[in-house]
Amino acid sequence: MRRLLTVLIPLLAVVSCGGTGSPASSRPVIGATLLTGTHAFYKDLEAGMREAAAAKGFDLTVVACEMDPAKQASQIEDLVARRVRALIVAPCDSSAVVPALGAPERAGIPIFTVDIAAHGGKIVSHVASDNLAGGRLAAEALATRIGGKGKVVIIDHPTVASVQDRVKGFEEVMARYPDITIVARPSADGQRARATQIMEDMLQAHRDLKGVFGINDDSALGAANVIEAAGRRDIVVVGFDATEEAQAAIRRGSPLEADIAQHPRRIGETAIDIIARHLSGEAVPAVVAVEVEVVDESTLAAK
Repeated sequence: MRRLLTVLIPLLAVVSCGGTGSPASSRPVIGATLLTGTHAFYKDLEAGMREAAAAKGFDLTVVACEMDPAKQASQIEDLVARRVRALIVAPCDSSAVVPALGAPERAGIPIFTVDIAAHGGKIVSHVASDNLAGGRLAAEALATRIGGKGKVVIIDHPTVASVQDRVKGFEEVMARYPDITIVARPSADGQRARATQIMEDMLQAHRDLKGVFGINDDSALGAANVIEAAGRRDIVVVGFDATEEAQAAIRRGSPLEADIAQHPRRIGETAIDIIARHLSGEAVPAVVAVEVEVVDESTLAAK
């Protein structure tokens, strides 16, 4: 009897966990915790993961912490308890997530990060847009449109590594323009409501402002809406993500004139491919950079 219970108890524990993957399935389960499930970027990323996982014979469990580091730590703990074969993490805070990564590491579960890197932990591979290059492209797009001079604001989100790279690339290029000054880097945490409040403050503090770099499209669209409502036609906004809403804003001639397009579906597909290769014993790169590109009125017209 004792031997029978030893076999049954772990099985019952697995059944009680539930989740997207079927408890009775013999297919390997990959667990993923994303910083949000509501943003268009992460919806596309998840779609890419699901499509690739199905094609490669994996079950996929996806949860989102909605920008709550404590909730993400709890989700990681839960996925470890489910004994997933691999863990995908898109941290909502690149530093705060690090202690939580100890549990999967101790359990022998390989960890992969997507979109946003962690500032620690034993990460097998990180798959993300080339954010450094994206920041540089954003700077060139903005500098060109404001004639190489004037005051610029960065609407930042400095707690995530991907944005740190974007801003680093942006500042590198702006340093080549002596007549452009970055006057502020307020954080909106990537949220439109906060970006709206910030842009209202920036218009009051810097009446001669010429440009805004929003580190994602919620930041850029929040700023663009305020600028448009104020009747200012002399301020240019450049965003990052190139969502459908952002592309529509560019087409209709809003202050958002250019955007940096990422390929979230491709990031999701690539992450699953890297996991499959790792689980089959193949060596995989520590970092996989997915290309980015500028989207503006001319590129949209050419589609």
